[in-house]
Amino acid sequence: MQAIVPVLLAVIPVFLVLLAGGVLRRRRILEPAADQSLLRLTVNLLIPTFILHSLLGNDSVKDVRNLLTTPVLGFLLTAVSISIALLAAKAGNLSAERRRTFGFATGLHNYGYVPLPIALLLFDSDTVGLLFLFMMGVETAMWTLAPLVIGAGHWRSGLKKIFTPPFAAILVSVGVNLAGWDAFVPQFLDQTLRMLGQCAVPIALILSGASIADLMPDFYRIENGRAMMLSILVRMIILPPLFILCAAALPVSSALSNVLILQGAMPSAIFSVVLARLYGGHPATALRVIIATTVAGIIGIPLWIQLGLWIVNHR
Repeated sequence: MQAIVPVLLAVIPVFLVLLAGGVLRRRRILEPAADQSLLRLTVNLLIPTFILHSLLGNDSVKDVRNLLTTPVLGFLLTAVSISIALLAAKAGNLSAERRRTFGFATGLHNYGYVPLPIALLLFDSDTVGLLFLFMMGVETAMWTLAPLVIGAGHWRSGLKKIFTPPFAAILVSVGVNLAGWDAFVPQFLDQTLRMLGQCAVPIALILSGASIADLMPDFYRIENGRAMMLSILVRMIILPPLFILCAAALPVSSALSNVLILQGAMPSAIFSVVLARLYGGHPATALRVIIATTVAGIIGIPLWIQLGLWIVNHR
């Protein structure tokens, strides 16, 4: 029981900040009109500066094995998770209209804004560094598979969306480290990156909480809880052991094991409802999945992280 307390103390603040975002929206303190500006600020400045501060000089990102293995695992585990969710949707007799969206939304975990603050509280800088590399693989899988799984598009249609400012910041950081130029980054620049980067996670979580609050009115109008229960079964019960198995069985570093355990415990990504709208899917199904797995994650996240760490440490 005592061992799970640090995990709980790392998870609870994340949900409290999400809740704060929801309360700010409901009380009209954070208006929807401000979302796009804050989102652009977060994606184009705050997250890239956080990445640069976290990765420049990070020893785990200088290891070529990590550079090759981590994004590949991010891509493959995302693809496998979506495939398992699609099979579950078929076995669960979801309608053809909802099946594709369910598979994608359930298989795509929240790989950034929720696991990042937990990693900062629970783990070291090496784990945080590899978390960003893992995110590269998940981003690639997300944009290449979304047109294929949700709609009838081609995987190439999503490629141009991969190269975002955060993605570019990761590439720049890796290039600077491999060239050995990280030692020449002046302290004032590093401090500037740190100050800006510290704003990234709180603002991103507040925006995520506000987005969930925006979805709730539609959620109350949704009938038929089959997709919700099935998503909890797949995302929060079936898939976490797969990630833990990879962390325990594969010859990876302890930092990458931490990343795998953390990512496996995550609920579904809020962004999947946006992708469902973008590619002609079924947004209501994505909404069911997001709400159900996020609520289940309040209990599931700390339990799976603690169990995963225990298994890896006793292998």
